[in-house]
Amino acid sequence: MQHAVKPPVDPATLAYRNLREGEFWRAIPAYAGVDEATFLDHIWQGRQSIKTPEELLETIVDLVPPSFFDDAREGFRRAPMAVRVSPYLIASIDWNRPYEDPIRRQFIPVASQLLSDHPRLTFDSLHEQDDSPVPGLIHRYIDKALFLPLNTCPVYCRFCTRSYAIGPDTEEVDHKARLAKTPKEWQDAFAYIAARPELEDIVISGGDTYQLAPKMLALIGDALLAIPHVRRLRFATKGPAVMPMKILTDHAWTDALTTIVERGRKCGKEVVLHTHFNSPNEISWITQKAMRVLFERGIYVRNQTVLIRGVNDDAATMTTLVKRLEYVNVHPYYVYMHDLVKGVEELRTSIQTAVDLEKHVRGATAGFNTPLFICDAPGGGGKRDVHSFEYYDRENGIAVYTAPSVKPGKFFLYFDPIDTLSLAAQVRWQSPALQDQMVADAIARSGGPIGALA
Repeated sequence: MQHAVKPPVDPATLAYRNLREGEFWRAIPAYAGVDEATFLDHIWQGRQSIKTPEELLETIVDLVPPSFFDDAREGFRRAPMAVRVSPYLIASIDWNRPYEDPIRRQFIPVASQLLSDHPRLTFDSLHEQDDSPVPGLIHRYIDKALFLPLNTCPVYCRFCTRSYAIGPDTEEVDHKARLAKTPKEWQDAFAYIAARPELEDIVISGGDTYQLAPKMLALIGDALLAIPHVRRLRFATKGPAVMPMKILTDHAWTDALTTIVERGRKCGKEVVLHTHFNSPNEISWITQKAMRVLFERGIYVRNQTVLIRGVNDDAATMTTLVKRLEYVNVHPYYVYMHDLVKGVEELRTSIQTAVDLEKHVRGATAGFNTPLFICDAPGGGGKRDVHSFEYYDRENGIAVYTAPSVKPGKFFLYFDPIDTLSLAAQVRWQSPALQDQMVADAIARSGGPIGALA
């Protein structure tokens, strides 16, 4: 009997296991004399974070030419989102290729790469404020609510969906929406959740729960676990991707999270951590050590990636990211289409890109570790499988989704970046009248009247 034997794998296919090792931060001029204990100190990381072009210049000095600093200075000025970048991320950037580097693209704007916003972009593209019954709470899905108890983060992502409310004002955005930011204001959200027996699943985000003091983290966890019908809590944080050492050195915060998880388990309720890695370059030996701490404490970690042009929009990079996340005990859960966010059009990709990537990733690893590729439908339709569109006009870059269990009878449109379309389509998008006609045609082909647009 002939047996099928697979040939040995190419060692290059295991490269996802090769994490950045050693004291890699010493390659940065400002960190050349920083020892491991200091670099792993979360307080030092916070205090040394980059917030201005001048601080960036003082940190990396002559690793890039002066023209890059001029470009970044103008990029900082034009950015809708404030800039804050941890030393960990600064040390993870390849400063020999700053324009191409996937981490730089996410966190440090440069004016030369900016593109005009899509003409159909709205500031709160997901219409979260329309589904906010009390400050700091979004109730869109029947059994789930999103609780936003703060508006700060350890690092600010240029592409943040919630740039309408998160971080300090900027030159571009000087009147950000108000969230509930104090324990007194949180009581209204807790009261609303307690009064709605259908709410079983609560996501605690912001902002970023990394920024909550341990006693505030405990207060929120205890208050929500005490509500009988709440069955699941998800604490959301970008922290493990941008400042993993906090888990290792902020023992009070890590212990507070552990206590909430253990209390939830004892009363039959699930408490997990949701995080946000976008590039395999964000994962180092420090990340692995931090995730091992959470794993040993029984804290389940899921990841939600954003699909970003020049960061993870090719099959090899996305597959490496997924497998590297598995390797450090993080579950690859979602890959989101980049939302229509002000000031970052050069980072968005097309629906077709996501559909193609999903085909490549599926089969590269176990099914339970294969992320869902999702479009969070603009206008408040919620999360839809990216390939579940009712109609996709690839020529003009318009995908039409419906959400019958969220907002029945409505149509939700996602728009591909105009610069990725044909020249003829780009010309059509310059005419408001033709824009309206293209939208109307797409909805009609989806089986709905124009009045059904959310």
